[in-house]
Amino acid sequence: MGQLTGKKVIQIVSDDFEDLELWYPVLRLREEGAEVHLVGKEANHTYVGKYGVPVVSDYHFDEINPSNYDAILVPGGWSPDKLRRFDSVLNMVKSMNEKKKPIGQICHAGWVLISANILHGKRVTSTPGIKDDMMNAGATWVNEPVVVDGHLVSSRRPPDLPDYMKEFIRVLAGE
Repeated sequence: MGQLTGKKVIQIVSDDFEDLELWYPVLRLREEGAEVHLVGKEANHTYVGKYGVPVVSDYHFDEINPSNYDAILVPGGWSPDKLRRFDSVLNMVKSMNEKKKPIGQICHAGWVLISANILHGKRVTSTPGIKDDMMNAGATWVNEPVVVDGHLVSSRRPPDLPDYMKEFIRVLAGE
């Protein structure tokens, strides 16, 4: 049994996710005993990452009740630009934010949080490419491997994944 046994996590997905930024968190959380559900526009659909690594979704967006989950992860890559166009995705993120449940975002994932309008007054990081977007959404942006602001855990890019997941796991475990 891992330290996250009994925890349930949503990993949202669409095509063109950054392969490592989706799979590394999913595998680390499962190693710690968490149940991770992959949630996309369609259930049982194969989505393909930027570098060709596939993932099959467990559920579609509207099948998920965020109240039944302990956290949500948003992958990087180009998928956040697609994901932020779905009200159901934004509602999941807003629901998690209102309940102060952990929200993980890496690289370009900040675009989803920007569209959910939850970054005002938050301290975050991301890929430097969306630094201005994050700041224009009211966040304080810093260039650090991982930033924790309450229940929000943000990270820059794949080399930062070990730091990102250590902090996300710590926050999800309630430490």
